[in-house]
Amino acid sequence: MNDDRSYPAEVSGPFPTPPHRFVDGEDREIVVRVADDDREALVAMYEAFDSEDRAQGIPPVDEQSIRRWLERVFESDCLNAIAWHDDDPVGHAMLVPDEEGAHELAIFVLGTHQSAGIGTELLQTLLGYGKREGIERVWLTVERWNEPAIGLYQKVGFEIRNTESFELEMAIRIADPGDDSSAADP
Repeated sequence: MNDDRSYPAEVSGPFPTPPHRFVDGEDREIVVRVADDDREALVAMYEAFDSEDRAQGIPPVDEQSIRRWLERVFESDCLNAIAWHDDDPVGHAMLVPDEEGAHELAIFVLGTHQSAGIGTELLQTLLGYGKREGIERVWLTVERWNEPAIGLYQKVGFEIRNTESFELEMAIRIADPGDDSSAADP
């Protein structure tokens, strides 16, 4: 385990598992599903991203860079969930394994669909999926000024663990070692 990264002792949750349906704050029917062969739809979603919705260089800007990035986050050891409104992806969240046995989280919601609860539901559903797949520890970095994202992560159970760099590092424990219980769908 990385000596610089610590995780909360308490397990957070329960979290819903995909597929997870809900109505967002704008009365839109949203479903979060495990990503399948949805890369073309995601390329289009990411091409529509506003520059202010990009953080830490992701998602990339041009089509080829988006495709290369999606190749990595769709490798077999990664978990991906997509929030859909009708036939259009409006959010994407992923868990990418690190070298320490934990997973790094990234989440993106289209600007037109932000502040409607989609990010919360997508994040919780991805964590439920991760727990179901045997993941115990998840971490992320977030820019210090991004108070809406920090608030979202804390609401779900993430704790600030490292404040030494420009970005905040946050972590959550979604299962105990050897915990084989499945996540609940409240």
